[in-house]
Amino acid sequence: MAAEENILVNNPTFNLKHERDNVSLLADKSTNNPDKLYSLIFLGTVTGISAIIGFGTTLASARKRDPQFFQEGVAGVGTQEAGVSLALRALRRGTLYAFTGCGLICYGIWKLSGATNFKEFREKMGSILPRIPRNDPPQSRTEFDGLTDLLKYVSEEWGKENKESNK
Repeated sequence: MAAEENILVNNPTFNLKHERDNVSLLADKSTNNPDKLYSLIFLGTVTGISAIIGFGTTLASARKRDPQFFQEGVAGVGTQEAGVSLALRALRRGTLYAFTGCGLICYGIWKLSGATNFKEFREKMGSILPRIPRNDPPQSRTEFDGLTDLLKYVSEEWGKENKESNK
């Protein structure tokens, strides 16, 4: 029995299959996890708070920059709509259109694929979309001293190896 276990442990195909099974089991367990709802609520809350803070910061900056024009925009001049209410209405409509449009596109792709759950959808999309090749070992530089070094590499040295190998 110990000899069989030693052969199976040292067999690379068994380990690979075993790892794939473990990964798929982990994926199946994570879809039924009740903490997923709490994670979704948390991320939605963080996103909403970030949007509100960003919009509030922009309004505060406009008020600080020119308080007189800001007041005219809030109160409205004559029969024109107030600038802040116009901006809020545009933000609401834009958000509605963006979420609705993105949601409809995703829902349409899911329905066109014929999948009934996320696991089936993932498998179908994995078979349709091209595989991304692994870059192991890396074919180019992966470590840079700083942003300047990276930008210099991208602007000057990147692509030289491809041109030389094509000749």
